[in-house]
Amino acid sequence: MNQTLANYLRQLRLPSFRNHYEADARRAEKETHSYEQYLLELASRECQTRQTNRIQTRLRQSRLPLEKTLDSFKMKRLPTKVARQVRSLLDGSFIDRKENLLAFGKPGSGKTHLLAGIGQALIQQGRSVYFRSCSLLVQELLIAKRDLKLSRYLKRLARFEAIVIDDIGYVEQSREEMEVLFTLLAERYERGSVLLTSNLPFSKWESIFKDPMTTAAAIDRLVHHSVILELNIKSFRLEEALQANQEKQESQPDQHTFGKED
Repeated sequence: MNQTLANYLRQLRLPSFRNHYEADARRAEKETHSYEQYLLELASRECQTRQTNRIQTRLRQSRLPLEKTLDSFKMKRLPTKVARQVRSLLDGSFIDRKENLLAFGKPGSGKTHLLAGIGQALIQQGRSVYFRSCSLLVQELLIAKRDLKLSRYLKRLARFEAIVIDDIGYVEQSREEMEVLFTLLAERYERGSVLLTSNLPFSKWESIFKDPMTTAAAIDRLVHHSVILELNIKSFRLEEALQANQEKQESQPDQHTFGKED
């Protein structure tokens, strides 16, 4: 009977049931649980396992840098206003409203780390997120366009509730490259959220899109429904390097040179 039940549970794709029903049955009998309570515990365990597996799958598919979490981000470095904005974003409601999240700041200010951490928090809530550097995303869009598969690729990206585009404007790119990026932004306008980081303020975005009208249209689509984070803080990487260097110096014993007196 146990083998038959295990086979049925395998066909029904209930691995947690299959792995725990015997031990839980013995415990339920010992503790005089009702049939309903026994079944409830098995069903709850199965749902928890599926949720965990679903989150792990979405984390893999997201291509987020998983080492960049909110727990490892030094939130105290943020200006009070920005920290307040970040906390309000973590409920994920901006995704439901199809709002964008735009993070600006100098290199090393933690833009990528912060958005990667927010992306992971969204996935923990059951959201779907996709992360790509701007330069790599543009190359993938160009390849899809060359192979006459751009529409299919855009539909695949549309399945994600949020797309993180990292370092827009960091690398100088051609007009053709920026055209496919604009196509993506236009496709997602009011249909899905875009989270992006940039070292360049909007006033310098004409160097990205190469054309005043295209630049204005891109900015208009991004800011129409958006939250803007301005990370006007010192380089996090520089601070870490200086601190590490100071700790190294402090850990070294004083060097004294002893010699014969003249």
